[in-house]
Amino acid sequence: MRIVGIEGTAWAASAALYDTETDEVHIESDPYQPDSGGIHPREAAEHMGSAIPEVLSTILDRAVETADGPGPDVDAVAFSQGPGLGPCLRIVGTAARSLAGTLSAPLVGVNHMIAHLEIGRHRSGFDSPVCLNASGANAHLLGYHNGRYRILGETMDTGVGNAIDKFTRHLDWSHPGGPKVERRATDGEYYDFPYVVKGMDFSFSGIMSAAKGAVDDGVPVEDVCAGLQETIFAMLTEVAERALSLTGTDELVLGGGVGQNRRLKEMLASMCEQREADFHAPDPRFLRDNAGMIAVLGAKMYAAGDTLQIPDSAVAPDFRPDEVAVTWRGDAESVVRDPAVSGTIRGAEATVTIDGDRVIKRRVPKEYRHPALDDRLRAERTRAEARLTSGARRAGVPTPIVYDVDPAGGTLVFERVGDADLAAALSPDRCRAVGRHLAAIHGAGFVHGDPTTRNVRVGDERTYVIDFGLGYHTDHIEDYAMDLHVFEQSVAGTATDPAPLLSAFESGYDAAGDNAVRERLRDVEGRGRYQ
Repeated sequence: MRIVGIEGTAWAASAALYDTETDEVHIESDPYQPDSGGIHPREAAEHMGSAIPEVLSTILDRAVETADGPGPDVDAVAFSQGPGLGPCLRIVGTAARSLAGTLSAPLVGVNHMIAHLEIGRHRSGFDSPVCLNASGANAHLLGYHNGRYRILGETMDTGVGNAIDKFTRHLDWSHPGGPKVERRATDGEYYDFPYVVKGMDFSFSGIMSAAKGAVDDGVPVEDVCAGLQETIFAMLTEVAERALSLTGTDELVLGGGVGQNRRLKEMLASMCEQREADFHAPDPRFLRDNAGMIAVLGAKMYAAGDTLQIPDSAVAPDFRPDEVAVTWRGDAESVVRDPAVSGTIRGAEATVTIDGDRVIKRRVPKEYRHPALDDRLRAERTRAEARLTSGARRAGVPTPIVYDVDPAGGTLVFERVGDADLAAALSPDRCRAVGRHLAAIHGAGFVHGDPTTRNVRVGDERTYVIDFGLGYHTDHIEDYAMDLHVFEQSVAGTATDPAPLLSAFESGYDAAGDNAVRERLRDVEGRGRYQ
């Protein structure tokens, strides 16, 4: 097959020709470069309107030159249907419809974010990896499960590239800001910034405000850039490892334009090497926005019969990846490995040694993190885990007894509890118990911080809550709602039939907690990208 792909979600006017027989991808791109500030939607659309015909003409010439017979010999036309800037997407959609009609070829609508993921899978040959998408407007973790790509974690405010650009616009640097931060960071010393990870979700707004304030207070720009990179990319690497731990897979692929950053790739590769997982970052031409990934995924979709009629080809600026029914992958495939199989699941933060009725947990140094940041996080989380585990126990929540704690060494000794992780033994009754336990924790004035199915232990009689390392004291309803969101996200992303489990969990919380928290949960859920 030969597929023409067209990309134009924001700044990159791009067209590509993909030959499935040779696996050759030819890409032509003409990126929009604003004179100042960030992307201006009107200017980007104007650029798209003039550049798309040019790059398409070059690709069609290529198709004619390489065809076996007369004409371009194109089997289908794929285009980025969303997410992205509406004015840009509409130009691309119009071009794709026109070309498909001219060539009498089927039309394929591609989700831009899934294309970032699928090109990584295609180039790596991995079976079913977790994907970290780090792009301008997005940052999230995806894994295929039950016929769709599930969002395991995502930014709760802005995309990673946009966050960095907000900082560089404060300095009057031109777009894009990421490469400029990367260059300046090489001459800087680490500077400490807020580190915000909630389960596998994360937030950048506070870090950006702190970075702007640091520059305004006279901290050298090079130091701010170094600290910014170390903090943001360590957060992304940590949540990627948490996703590997939750699902049990040992494969990670990187997608998105921010993935071109050398330091981010170093961190992800180091993390995967430390936990004996496989990591793949595609070539830079496939990381930044490009039509090659649209054409490659378009070929898979076309082969599966996933094409569009013209009336159904409207663009979708808010097209979330978990809305896509994945027709080109088998129903039996899943990123989730069997958590009951010994040795297939490794924790994200610590090594655990069983010594009779005791569990020795050690937060191992993370080689990917800056030593100063790593030392701080290991000590803080070890103290928090000891303190809040005991606090939850006093609030009536089944937890292990804490026998010993060494914050400097990142080591805790616990009572051994339960027979398995909740991930291996999900049931409505156990999820209902988790709801009651979180309500009691919140009633005591703190949050767990990472209440996933891997951080609950179950036995014949009791359901225990463990691993309070990301917890903290708070009286904010927003923080309590985030705890509920983290648990529900872990269930939805890994369970075979999550609906009854989630219903039981919320009923358990409502029976013992504040109903206003669950109302706020609906608001938190709506903050994901393009909700």
